[in-house]
Amino acid sequence: MEETKKSILITGGAGFIGTNLCDYFLSKGYKVVCLDNFATGHRHNLKDFIDNSNFRLIEGDIRNLEDCQNAVKGVDYILHQAALGSVPRSIKDPITTNEVNVSGFLNMLVAARDAKVKRFVYAASSSTYGDSQGLPKVEEVIGKPLSPYAITKYVNELYAEIFSRTYGLETIGLRYFNVFGRKQDPKGAYAAVIPKFVMQLMQLESPLINGDGNYSRDFTYIDNVIQMNELAMLTQNPEAINTVFNTAYGDRNTLNDLVFYLKDNLAEYDPKIAGIAIEYGPNRAGDIPHSLASIEKAKKLLGYDPKFSLQEGLKEAVSWYWEHLK
Repeated sequence: MEETKKSILITGGAGFIGTNLCDYFLSKGYKVVCLDNFATGHRHNLKDFIDNSNFRLIEGDIRNLEDCQNAVKGVDYILHQAALGSVPRSIKDPITTNEVNVSGFLNMLVAARDAKVKRFVYAASSSTYGDSQGLPKVEEVIGKPLSPYAITKYVNELYAEIFSRTYGLETIGLRYFNVFGRKQDPKGAYAAVIPKFVMQLMQLESPLINGDGNYSRDFTYIDNVIQMNELAMLTQNPEAINTVFNTAYGDRNTLNDLVFYLKDNLAEYDPKIAGIAIEYGPNRAGDIPHSLASIEKAKKLLGYDPKFSLQEGLKEAVSWYWEHLK
């Protein structure tokens, strides 16, 4: 039970994944510090626990070293989620993406090192596989990055490895594959595909698929991601430390499959949704055709056991969206 007294800093804690991590670890009795500048996160995501005596919000920016140093004081673990996501956003504005994802990441590593934090677990990305053709993706084989965003996430891995080797900071990177679930924002130019499609279907609008819909992804429900963060944070396996892990379900579905499942789930709430036509447009720059993770390394070294397939996760996610967005 001693672990429950520990303190965790969750950067980007007002964002989609960060909020879910805050919620989960508070429910487990941890003290949680959230650092966020609300560039992409939302205050309303924190409303359920903002008054919890074990929760502390620091409004700050990882691009500012002082904010990072302030946030890491007295914490045992860091779950670093803060980043500017989205391949299209990085193509449009590579400078800001680099400032947040590389300079901000380096600031957090320096602050963690100086505060002698026990472990630094960070959000890496499946975009690091770049133009590598092989499926499933295994951690040790990557290609060339296809976007500025992918470059920044790969640089994170390189910096983490150097900080482990040079300063002895324990780091673990989690290469997220297309995470979805409750509290994921459906609004904005860079909204993720699942909440965006759900919102459009609920409004009886036709979703637009980039390409012919046969691109496939390893869609990963948020609860699988929470499990991976907890395992990475607490593992005592020396082989699991100072490395990276795919964080996924280990299965792939096409975008056409995805829309079919979404319509099927949403039609239970509104039968009209079943008849909505799908529109198709050009492929998106920087997109990889197929993505599928091998999760063998995480199973072997961390004991990872994901509970939610795409269909099981969608059932939960759609129920949450219907309740909160309708």
